[in-house]
Amino acid sequence: MKKNTFYFLLLVLVISLMAACSDNRTNTQVAATADAKSEDQDKGVATEMKLVKDGKLTFAMSGLLKPLNYKENQELVGFDVEIGKEISKRIGLEANPVTNPWETIIQGLRGNKYDAIIGSMTATEERSKQVDFSIPYYVSGATVFISSENKDIKTVEDLKGKTIGVMQASTYVEDAKKYTDKIKEFPSEIYALQDLPPGRLDAVITDRIVGISAMQESGLKIQALGEVIKREEIAVAINKDNEVLLEAINKAIEEMVEDGTYKEISMKWFGKDLLE
Repeated sequence: MKKNTFYFLLLVLVISLMAACSDNRTNTQVAATADAKSEDQDKGVATEMKLVKDGKLTFAMSGLLKPLNYKENQELVGFDVEIGKEISKRIGLEANPVTNPWETIIQGLRGNKYDAIIGSMTATEERSKQVDFSIPYYVSGATVFISSENKDIKTVEDLKGKTIGVMQASTYVEDAKKYTDKIKEFPSEIYALQDLPPGRLDAVITDRIVGISAMQESGLKIQALGEVIKREEIAVAINKDNEVLLEAINKAIEEMVEDGTYKEISMKWFGKDLLE
């Protein structure tokens, strides 16, 4: 009787162990299947993105806009670059930042030289005729800068007839036309700002962040003339036939803001949240 009881209990134990192993295998298989399905979905989305290079998000900038995007030891760095790298990571792609002259940067995008422009481009109605824009990844404003020694220009009304410097093919060209027809265009705002102290320019219209950073980083003896003259939303530009990529980038930006990653990057470069 005792022997039969022993064999019965042993049989129950064996069956229980077999059931547990089966459950573990089932759970492992389910997890593996889910992972594989997720990976396949990611690959499918990446395929639909119409990327210039498989597995990479190639995004362009001028590389001349410190601290937003510039070269340090032959490597592209800056706020725009970090934002681009974070977006790339979140949509499962390798970041591939590149440079292109600003005056032809939209043509380069439309010619499929790169997938996106993440280079502090203002989203405007005119540009929207050629490309699509993501939700803003920072908000700034056009600002007038003058030499610290300039005593003649006290308000924007004093800009009438003055020589104003702007970056080529920027929205600031139209802003400058409101005050003067003496406009000098430069490949970079930094070059224009450097012409203020020696008096080669009377004023420069550029992004407020760029001007203030130039004052801090380069020690340029310049000053902002009052508050911003125009609020600007800066966004990622994408070709119009790439809706899947646009949706992925928008989602990535939203997630960055929600989980605090965006604020960390912004605080690192500017000491403030550029979306607030």
